[in-house]
Amino acid sequence: MSNSPLKIGVAGLGTVGAGVVKLLRQQASLVSLRSGRDIAITAVSARDPSKDRGFNLADLKWSPDPLELAIDKNVDVVVELIGGEDGIAKELVETAIANGKHVVTANKALIAHHGTELARSAEIANVIIAFEAAVAGGVPIVKALREGLVGNKVLRIFGILNGTCNYILSEMRRTRKEFGLMLKEAQDLGYAEADPALDIDGVDTAHKLAILTSLAFGCEVNFKAVHIEGISRISPLDIEFADELGYRIKLLGISRQTEFGIEQRVHPCMVPIDAPIAHIEDVFNAVIVEGDFVGTTMYEGRGAGEGPTASAVVADIIDIARDKKLNTFTIPAIKLKKLKNVPISEHVGSYYVRFMVLDKPGVFATIASALKDNNVSMEAVLQRGRSQNEAVPVVLTTHSTAEYSMLATLGLIEKNEAVVEPPCMIRIESF
Repeated sequence: MSNSPLKIGVAGLGTVGAGVVKLLRQQASLVSLRSGRDIAITAVSARDPSKDRGFNLADLKWSPDPLELAIDKNVDVVVELIGGEDGIAKELVETAIANGKHVVTANKALIAHHGTELARSAEIANVIIAFEAAVAGGVPIVKALREGLVGNKVLRIFGILNGTCNYILSEMRRTRKEFGLMLKEAQDLGYAEADPALDIDGVDTAHKLAILTSLAFGCEVNFKAVHIEGISRISPLDIEFADELGYRIKLLGISRQTEFGIEQRVHPCMVPIDAPIAHIEDVFNAVIVEGDFVGTTMYEGRGAGEGPTASAVVADIIDIARDKKLNTFTIPAIKLKKLKNVPISEHVGSYYVRFMVLDKPGVFATIASALKDNNVSMEAVLQRGRSQNEAVPVVLTTHSTAEYSMLATLGLIEKNEAVVEPPCMIRIESF
C-alpha cells in the first residue's frame, strides 16, 4: 500500500458531487485512518465555477472540460458524477480507463447499458471501476454481493429500488389521494424530478436491477431484457382493495435464475402485509437476497440524496486507497455469461385484477367463461356497490397461472361492452 495521498478528480459538483467533497473534507482524519493513507481531492470539473456550493474550491484545479481529469497526471481516481448512459460521462470513463486511472461512479444508467464492456476494459487495464452508489444509494448492496455473500449461490434478489415511487405509493395508502396529487407532492418536496418519467415508469429501478442481476448471477448486464412497468395506473381503489385482501402495493425489481434462463422484471406487486418488505415506507430502499447457504438477508436504507450517495462513493474510494482489487461483477468480466432471457409471458404466479363494469346481466358469466377457457382458477372475488348506469369495481384474485393465460383471459373479458376501461392487473408475490 502506498504512503502517498490518493489523488481524486471529481467530475460533476451537483448534489452528490458536493456531498463527496464535504464528506472527504469533514471526515479527512477518519478516512485517512481507515484507508491507511490520505485521500486528497486535487481537481474538479463542473459547469459553473462561480456557483456557491457551500465550500471553498480555490485550492483545487478547476477543469471546464471533464475529460481533462482523465489525462491529468495529478489524478489517480476519476469520480464520475455527471450522469447519463452515453455522451460525456461514458467518454470520460472510457478515457480514464485508457489512461490507467481508477473510476468511481454513481451512474446507474451508464453501468446498466455499458457495464459489461467497461468492466472488461477496466480489468484488461488493471484498474478498478466501482459503482456502489449506482444502486440503492447508501445501502451497501454491491459490496454485500461482491464480498459478504460471495460464497453463496444466489437464488433470488428483489427489492424496492426507487424512493420516489415508494414515497408515492406509501402516501397514496395513507391519504387515499390520487396518483397525480401524490406525484405533485413528491416534486414539491424534492423527491421527484420535474420530469419524473424515469422514476414513475420504472426505468430507474430497471437500471439498478440489471446491475444487481449481473452481480448476483454472474451474467452480462442486460438492461434490454428487463420487463418494465411503472406505477401511474395504480389507483387509491387498488390500494384499498389490497388492504382488504391483506396486501400492500410496492414497485419491485425482481430477478431470479430459472432452468430456462434469467427472469428480470420491474412492476407493481401485491406483497403480503406480514412480509418485511411491505413495511419499507417513504423514500427508503430495501433489497432482499436469498442465498443457498445464508438464507434470506435484507438491506435497508436511504436510496438517494447527498449524504447516503456520497457515503457510497467514498466507500469505493477508500477501497481503492486500500488497494483492494475485486472483480467488477463478482467474477472476471471475461467470464460473464450471456444467459437467455425469460419473457414475462412465461411468468407463473397469482394475480389481482380489477375491472370497472356496468352492472348488467351477463358480466359475471363472461368473466367465468374467459377464466374457464384459459384454465385460470379464481381464488376470490370482491364487488363494491351497485350503481345503475355507472361503473362499479369488480376484483378477482387467481391461483397460480401462466401470464400468457392471464393475458388471454383479460383480452376476452375486455371485449364485453359492460367493461368500461382496461383491466388493472397486478402480480401477487409470496415472499
